Amino acid sequence: MSTQAASVTAAATNGTVPYELMTPGRPNLEIFADTLLQLAQANREIMVVTSDSRGSGKLVPFGKMLPDQIVEVGIAEQALVGIAAGLASAGKHVYAVSPACFLTARSLEQIKNDVAYSDNRVKVIGISAGVSYGALGSTHHSLHDYAALQAINNIDIVAPADNFETAAVIQAAIDHPRPLYIRFGKRPMLHLHRPETDFTIGKAIPLRGGHDVTFLAIGEPVSQAVQAADQLATQGINAGVVSVHTLKPLDAELILDIAAQTAAIITVEEHSVYGGLGSTVAQLLMERGAYRPFKVVGIPDEYTVTGSQEEIFGHYGITPAGLAETALTLLAR
Repeated sequence: MSTQAASVTAAATNGTVPYELMTPGRPNLEIFADTLLQLAQANREIMVVTSDSRGSGKLVPFGKMLPDQIVEVGIAEQALVGIAAGLASAGKHVYAVSPACFLTARSLEQIKNDVAYSDNRVKVIGISAGVSYGALGSTHHSLHDYAALQAINNIDIVAPADNFETAAVIQAAIDHPRPLYIRFGKRPMLHLHRPETDFTIGKAIPLRGGHDVTFLAIGEPVSQAVQAADQLATQGINAGVVSVHTLKPLDAELILDIAAQTAAIITVEEHSVYGGLGSTVAQLLMERGAYRPFKVVGIPDEYTVTGSQEEIFGHYGITPAGLAETALTLLAR
């Protein structure tokens, strides 16, 4: 990581450098907003466009301090993406911020045509992603965004796992050569990385080594996988964990290396079991002949239960205990 990126990360994590791993941090969305404000104060070409989302996007301080660098379009996600694309075409570094469920559905055509196909390097920021809105129900869940955006050429996809990855990707996004979709939830996250860790978009980060089973996880469920690996260790199971923070482009080289060293693979995501990390990794392994016992953990194709994010995770086994049980079942086959 560059010196600039490291300094941004240190400031965004409240100066807790070094901090103890697996201790509670802050919601990634707060780190996003703090990091973006720091960067925008130093770079007046940075712009934010929101759709009545400055509150939920933690951007109220940004709006107060940099009113000329934020555009509020109201509840009009299609207009948001079009305006962001126009600003990017004029040379601005644009972050388009809106709830992921609406941003990647209602304005999918604008993301496809105005951003990706027109090569306008907008940073599309999906907030309250996955089942973060919990009890508001399926209309407010974004379980489709990975699948929809993976099928669109010229847009990369990142879902940070903790505060470190969040600060690092927001800094890296400024000069990223393509449009970028970044996905955030709402809950406070555990610290999973030390500040000196190298972060590169497109390069997954191993967190635990393991030859019995390896969890490949993306976004907020990474912390669940790390805790599951720790539980399995008490039972004599050597479980690895990889933070696959970038879904597109996928770090195929590292995943194939992991597959060659582990007996089984489990993917974990806060997304439909179709079209996300699990489907993408399965395709890679099958095409390369890297056959292993394999399981996709995510949200199945059904009417999703209603409840808090924690309750939904518990129902679908996206918990340390649930993932440990999945691993034991897979290894027993």
